Amino acid sequence: MSRPAARTDRARQVAVTLSYVVCVVGSMIGVGVFGGTPIQGAAGGLLGADATHLAPASPAFSVWSLIYLGLGAYTVVQWLPGRAADRRHRAIGWPAAASMLLNAAWILVVQAGLVALSVAVIAALLAVLVLVFLRLRGLRSARRHGRLVAGSRLDRLVVDGTFGAYLGWVSVATVANVAAALLGAGFTGAGAPQAWSVGVLAVAAAVGAGLALAGAGRVSAAGRYGVAAAMVWGLVWIGVGRTQGDLLVPVTAYAAWAAAAVIAVVTLRARRRSA
Repeated sequence: MSRPAARTDRARQVAVTLSYVVCVVGSMIGVGVFGGTPIQGAAGGLLGADATHLAPASPAFSVWSLIYLGLGAYTVVQWLPGRAADRRHRAIGWPAAASMLLNAAWILVVQAGLVALSVAVIAALLAVLVLVFLRLRGLRSARRHGRLVAGSRLDRLVVDGTFGAYLGWVSVATVANVAAALLGAGFTGAGAPQAWSVGVLAVAAAVGAGLALAGAGRVSAAGRYGVAAAMVWGLVWIGVGRTQGDLLVPVTAYAAWAAAAVIAVVTLRARRRSA
């Protein structure tokens, strides 16, 4: 039997819904619908596709459309019967709402040209998404009557899949954001920008592999593959960006593609550990 919903559960559902509305409005500002400057042209172009070695090519950002659709689906699903008091939604609802507000805040901060501050905002967003991932991992590991508490198929697809992709993409976006902020501060790679970018991409590969291993057997396939797919997507487009356009850096491109391959391989191999 499902637990009865408490007043705090209804408050959480409303908070998630309002946060999604704010998130969507923020995204519209970010693409210039309400007169704002599109993100790639904001802040003096520091976040443009050719601004730094670690900037993804423009098509990479289309992944946001899928993430926003997924967040919308999650917002609807959390209102379905039995979800208000569901352990899964109780565990992630508030951090999910926070992630959407931080998403909108990041766009507004960039619109204001505060790229250094945007690093703090996206770092907070990344931390919140890691918290969601860890809570989903904890639910998967919990046992009830000797069986894994994995959630319904719909929840695994919509909740785990959406927040997995969200985490994966924001992980790559954080790399690009930090590079943009450093450029804005006058840092150009300490005389070795290619070596610096390759080192950062190696760290990104390690993070992606670590998430794959941490989620194996503990986060649903939708969540694990969501993380990997979004990270691979972003890294591949970093590589494409360095082989096309105004900033051609083949070494960085190869490193980005190698990082994507490492994440894909580790994720696929880690599935053998999944329950």
